[in-house]
Amino acid sequence: MTNYTTHTMFGAHSTAGDILDGNDLTGRTAVVTGGYSGLGRATTRALAQAGARVVVPARRPDDAQRMLAGVGGVEVDELDLADLASVRTFADRFLRDHQVLDILIANAGVMACPETRVGPGWEAQFAINHLGHYALTNLLWPALTAAGTARVVSVASGRNPSWHIRWDDVHFERGYDKWEAYTQSKLANILFARHLDLLGEPHGVRAFSVSPGWILTPLQRHLAVEEMVAAGWIDADGTPTPGLFKTAEQGAATQVWAATSPDLDANGGAYCVDCRTVDGEPTDSSAAARLWALSADLTGLDLGHRPDRAGPLAPAPRARR
Repeated sequence: MTNYTTHTMFGAHSTAGDILDGNDLTGRTAVVTGGYSGLGRATTRALAQAGARVVVPARRPDDAQRMLAGVGGVEVDELDLADLASVRTFADRFLRDHQVLDILIANAGVMACPETRVGPGWEAQFAINHLGHYALTNLLWPALTAAGTARVVSVASGRNPSWHIRWDDVHFERGYDKWEAYTQSKLANILFARHLDLLGEPHGVRAFSVSPGWILTPLQRHLAVEEMVAAGWIDADGTPTPGLFKTAEQGAATQVWAATSPDLDANGGAYCVDCRTVDGEPTDSSAAARLWALSADLTGLDLGHRPDRAGPLAPAPRARR
């Protein structure tokens, strides 16, 4: 049973628009990765409609421009989270044009893809879902700390006690399993937020991880229909199982709430579900610190320290399948 520690007027059926109804985010700047599709698009629309300036970095900027046509207050830029040189280039452009970043929502991701190697041979789900966002946060650190009070939201998934980090083979060089790789990356999102909050609180940067719930979005693009039917998500005609899925707007609610709600001022590092923080499932602080150290070693970045241009961010990514 899920135990909640915060009590709000919002819940599982609230939408991102409900969260921000009556709120004025004019003058605030947000970055939403993957902010042009599915949950990300619903998040971008809600923040922009509340007055925020939303920067949407996208691997396919033309697609993002098309998907966000008509949404005011949005700028699209180019970013490939699988390519740390691209992450650095995006961050350089952002810091040149924006002194302050109030909200960073690490929303983009990939799920259950075929075995794919990027960068110096990294497993793609860990690289894109975690390491790319880890690097992005580090590189945008000057703008986050300049905000005075900033929020970083790491979009994870429904947490399960069986999830673990494969510390001795984090890139699945010895036997790839697409679901184990996915859940490892989502646990990494939770651990990342926990340790980032510890490091960020003295600088006014608070971090949270969230589960958006069950939503049918392009995230499922690597799954065969037969697999989703066998899992009980849809029927043979592709119709979703009644009552199982939220809408994208409902799924986006928790990340928007975590990014903006004053109810969370004293709950940094928390894991959030249905617009509430979850109690009874403590995040392992030692694992969070260990993951941070591993990520710093892999990327050469650790809050404010930027390597030489010839440093760890230099390798070009391998082709993705």
